[in-house]
Amino acid sequence: MQVFTSLNKEYLALRKQTGDTCRLFNKSPSKGNLKRIRELFLECGEGVIIEAGFHCDYGNQITIGDRTFININCTVLDAPIDEGAITIGSDCLIGPNVQLLAVSHAVEPKQRLQKENFAAPITIGNNVWIGAGAIVLAGITIGDNSVIGAGSLVTKNVTANTVVAGNPAQKIRDV
Repeated sequence: MQVFTSLNKEYLALRKQTGDTCRLFNKSPSKGNLKRIRELFLECGEGVIIEAGFHCDYGNQITIGDRTFININCTVLDAPIDEGAITIGSDCLIGPNVQLLAVSHAVEPKQRLQKENFAAPITIGNNVWIGAGAIVLAGITIGDNSVIGAGSLVTKNVTANTVVAGNPAQKIRDV
């Protein structure tokens, strides 16, 4: 995990600008406002659909492959640094109320008082289905063709072609 401070003026301004873009899209999810959301991202593939309720902190380290569908109320806590990148492959299905959290805080109280953030990338392979209400934590990789059950808390990497569910998410079976 890489340390960064989100309270410097540059990051505060970028977060405000990104928040304004997200609010505009969520208030009026038109093609023009979707285009503004897509322009925040490092890369965004063809045929990507993002439903209203989308929120990200910065957007500039988010990559989304082709034909991915992001359902309502998705929260993507990304960081403006490489270690806070979030990569979503092609042909993914992201359920309602999913949270992708590449940013965290210190556990130790004295460190937490310094207001530093910790970031680690999240990588989601191709053809992954993340069920409603699932939470994916920083530093996680989810392999191709995997399924994350609704309401799961993903705290460990998920190998390709597996179904996981629960809190914490555990392997249920192979696909």
